[in-house]
This record gives sequence, C-alpha cells and structure tokens, in this order.
Amino acid sequence: MDDSKIISLLTNNAERIKSMASGISIEQARWKPDLNSWSILEVVNHLYDEERRDFRIRLDIILHHPEQEWPPIDPEGWVIEQKYNERGLESSLENFLEERRVSLEWLDSLGQFDWDEVYQAKFGPISAGDMFCSWAAHDQLHLRQLIELHRGFTELQVKPYQIEYAGQW
Repeated sequence: MDDSKIISLLTNNAERIKSMASGISIEQARWKPDLNSWSILEVVNHLYDEERRDFRIRLDIILHHPEQEWPPIDPEGWVIEQKYNERGLESSLENFLEERRVSLEWLDSLGQFDWDEVYQAKFGPISAGDMFCSWAAHDQLHLRQLIELHRGFTELQVKPYQIEYAGQW
C-alpha cells in the first residue's frame, strides 16, 4: 500500500465534502428524506465527530498503545444527543475541515510505521492498515450519502416536474 495515496485521498475527500456542503440553504442542509435518514448537516457533524473521536484516536492506539481499550463511540446516538441538525452549517463544516487538517498533520508526523500492526478489538483483530484505509472509505460512504441527499432535495424542489430524463438513478 502506498500510504501517500491514502493521505491524498483523505485530503481530496475533505475538499469534496466541503464542496458538497457549501452554497446550500439551511433548509436544504437540514432536510431529510425520511425520519430514519440523516440530513447534510447531520452527515457533516458525524464526519467531524468521527474525525476527532474515532479514526485518529483508534489508529493512534493501534500504532502506539495497543494495550489500551478503544474509547466507546456512539455515532448514531450522537446525532440526536448532540442535536447535529440544529447546528449551523458553516461552523459545522469549518469544525470538520479543521479536524481533518489536524489529522493530516498528525499522519504526516508519524513517519514510517508498521501497517500490519494488529489490534485486538472486541469484534476481532484489525490492522493499522485496515483502520487507515477504512478512514478514507468512510469518507466515500458519506460522499455517496451527500450526493443522494442533493438528488432527493432536487426531486422535491422541482415537483410536479420529473427528472427521469436525466438518467436512471
């Protein structure tokens, strides 16, 4: 694995996320297609918390403190408990981007390390490489979610007109 490519992906993903969450109304930022879905604002705040409370911390434990237990996380619960959808979009996006900058600086400071270092998580073993690559893939999962939210909001806004001519979704 070329770790510089994953770092580049993390860097570029932050810009993609910024692009997907910028220049929209607060109405669109808070819109959810249904009660069980997340809004753009909830996705951005989830990414912020994952950045500072999950991936960086857990990768650090795998690499430097494998005897420690991972701190508990509750991504689904945080959405409600921390009222993500009531926050401001601009400040939420800035928070995420700042945490990603901190993460990238931290990754850059690591130098060489063993991607094959394995941590015994409660669900089973996970390597540093698995965690590192999952971090970038997690961004992609939520980029797809952001695109779907944009599409759904567009469909709602153009009613009674249809957008099927654009191509099959």
